[in-house]
Amino acid sequence: MMKRKADELWSRCLSVIKDNVPVQNFKTWFEPIVPIKLENDILTIQVPSQFFYEWLEEHYIVLIRKTIRKELGPSGRLEYSVIMDSNYDNSIPYSVNYPTTNRKDTINKSMSMPLDLNKGKSRDIPNPFIIPGLKKIKVDSQLVDSLSFENYIEGDCNRLARSAGWAIAENPGKTAFNPLLIYSQVGLGKTHLAHAIGLQVKQNDPNKIVLYVKTDQFINQFIDSVRNNNQNDFVHFYQMIDVLIMDDIEFLANKEKTQDVFFHIFNHLHQNNKQLVLTCDKPPVELKGLEPRLLSRFKWGLAADLQMPDLETRIAILQKKLYKDGIQMPYEVIEYIAYSITTSIREMEGALISILAQSTLNKKAITLELAKQMIDTFVKSANREISIDFIQKVVCDYFSIALETINSKTRKREIVQARQLAMYFSKKHTKNSLATIGLHCGNKDHATVLHACRTVHNLTETDKQFRVYVDDIDKKLKL
Repeated sequence: MMKRKADELWSRCLSVIKDNVPVQNFKTWFEPIVPIKLENDILTIQVPSQFFYEWLEEHYIVLIRKTIRKELGPSGRLEYSVIMDSNYDNSIPYSVNYPTTNRKDTINKSMSMPLDLNKGKSRDIPNPFIIPGLKKIKVDSQLVDSLSFENYIEGDCNRLARSAGWAIAENPGKTAFNPLLIYSQVGLGKTHLAHAIGLQVKQNDPNKIVLYVKTDQFINQFIDSVRNNNQNDFVHFYQMIDVLIMDDIEFLANKEKTQDVFFHIFNHLHQNNKQLVLTCDKPPVELKGLEPRLLSRFKWGLAADLQMPDLETRIAILQKKLYKDGIQMPYEVIEYIAYSITTSIREMEGALISILAQSTLNKKAITLELAKQMIDTFVKSANREISIDFIQKVVCDYFSIALETINSKTRKREIVQARQLAMYFSKKHTKNSLATIGLHCGNKDHATVLHACRTVHNLTETDKQFRVYVDDIDKKLKL
């Protein structure tokens, strides 16, 4: 009886949840859930693993809690029954019950009230776009707690932007970095750094009014204010912000009226030593469709770019994410992900989550083979550009030598041979110039690379064993 009631209740909950999450997320995170029992207004649901439980708690808890209470009333509660299973030994699975926590979700806002400049007259401000007049306002900063400096891995790729961001967070509006314009291609950490600055400001001084807003959100709010004839309220609200963080500023292109109002907001904030942090996908000189007076103001402070992290930083990013989530993964799998995906941190983290989800849902151990299967859904093998780093790694693994020795000055025969093979395959499989290959392979010149390629070619034709080496390594590179 309890099981049937639980089934019926969960079915009603799913119909609500399905309307509030993307289809793929629903299939991955909600379809595998099994309702167990409904007793004393507590619904117990069974999830496949600890990782699954933690993911729901972090990303969808507000949505689930609101849905349960909608169906069961204010006393409705949720409890998880987690199947504990080890991928690393033969222990017998067992289940552990966890009541839901009071944590906030960090991703899904679908069940929240939409941001509305003109909604309600309450003095208790539930979101940043309800205008309370000139009263000191309480603003939902729209910051994501997990996107902090603590979780932001520093490397050569982002050191300038991160250092400037930290200086701003410690002394907003008082540094030379105003505005701070962070630019890069998609998926390299602009939004993370912007959130980190805002979070650090709030941590140092909770009374500071900090607002993170996406540019398309800003545009829509301005359009609503025009429609409802309260543009002054809109402008006054933004002029009261201490730290304004606007993401994807390139979306202002060709929006003349919105640019005009943002120009006045920008001027007011800057003149009053309030901090502006802007992000965009290209440097200021390449931004099209923006008024010259706005572009010139973007150049007043610091424009800092983010590059794709090097291999060590990519590995550190993955390790940090796993550590934060309390998940173990073989180092060779982490290394393989970092070697394979070199264009976007977001894409790399997406691949990591897919591997974890595949392992959890299908009860598979996390192995290099599983990683290769999943990575192929992110990066088509045929189109994957093999990096010099990856070639060096494969060559070193094949000959069981340490990666750092291949670029050392040693003249040991086996090291020289491995270095020459790395140069040969770099010329064969990458689009890099001979000079660039030499730079990555022990800081050699292009003539040395050319000599290495000739040596490998000659040995392949005269030495059967060496030809086996070349064929084996070539196969590994094409996996």
